[in-house]
Amino acid sequence: MKYSLITLACAALLAGCSASATRDQLQVQNPTVLQTGFGATQDAAAGAATAQWLDTYRGADNRKMADSVQQRLQALGARKDNYFGAKAQCWADAAQQERSQFNHWGFVEEALREADRLTTSLETGNNLSAENPELRTATVVRPDVWQQILAAKSAPEFPTCIEAQRLTACSEVEMIHAGHEAWTRDFSDSAKRVDQVTQTLPAIGTALNACKPPPPPPPPPRIAPKVTLGGDTTFRFDRGDVAGMLPDGRARLDRLIDDLKQVDDVRGIGIDGYTDRIGSDTYNRQLSKKRADTVRNYLQKGGVSVPMTSRGHGKADPVVQCDERNREQLIECLAPNRRVEMNFTRSGPAAGVQQPGE
Repeated sequence: MKYSLITLACAALLAGCSASATRDQLQVQNPTVLQTGFGATQDAAAGAATAQWLDTYRGADNRKMADSVQQRLQALGARKDNYFGAKAQCWADAAQQERSQFNHWGFVEEALREADRLTTSLETGNNLSAENPELRTATVVRPDVWQQILAAKSAPEFPTCIEAQRLTACSEVEMIHAGHEAWTRDFSDSAKRVDQVTQTLPAIGTALNACKPPPPPPPPPRIAPKVTLGGDTTFRFDRGDVAGMLPDGRARLDRLIDDLKQVDDVRGIGIDGYTDRIGSDTYNRQLSKKRADTVRNYLQKGGVSVPMTSRGHGKADPVVQCDERNREQLIECLAPNRRVEMNFTRSGPAAGVQQPGE
């Protein structure tokens, strides 16, 4: 099939626009990488191999160095199971990938040198540095992704989180590898490598969260030496049985049961019931005792096993005095006198509090 010159020219133009769009998405800041065509510079700032670089890397046997690094990493055993060991391995893998593609830009040499440097540091325990190198053959891409990686690297859990260290170390190498692709103007492959890193970022966060220590247990509840249950919020008027308990009274007793199960210094509970002055003394003593007994039984059925005593005091020890002649108003006024009091015997530092029945 034959294509017209116009068709080929349009295809080249579209390919150029696509490459420029990908380059822009990579957020490349290096002005020399942004240059294209015959006007692109060829100096050291643009990544030309300097005499010093050639002296460092020229004549290196890449295959021999790669095999040596791999053998030394293997010999390290568990000592390589950390950020530095993972990074050394990922540098070695990156070098192998580019060597298999006959990369002659110098990245293979630089990657192997990083793998060798980290391996030597692991072997000697000296000069371990988590800083990333500035390679001649790479430029910075996607600073926003780098910020996320470095934020994970500075998390409090990172120093003890092996999985997060492994993922982060290899993400850093992959980002520098992506920077190499951009440096060679292969913006498409650079973007693919960056995409792989962005897909790894959630896993780094998950690993860090898994390494967070569990939150400290909440402090045990503080139970006051004395708890007073208002009669009209615990029982219906003139009632003292379980069926006559109000929802608020049940809820308060349920919370007290939960609190008592979380402390170990309560040695006994004295439960005292009181009524108002309406009614006969005998009836009031019976009603007050019934309410105290109901509270005791409720606590026992809820799982409170400490010794408990219950007593009824009738209209004794009134909290308020009322002179209302209207019965409904008088009942309302005397409400504070209709109560159940619980006094807790404590051990340890709290042992001096009021004892049951005092």
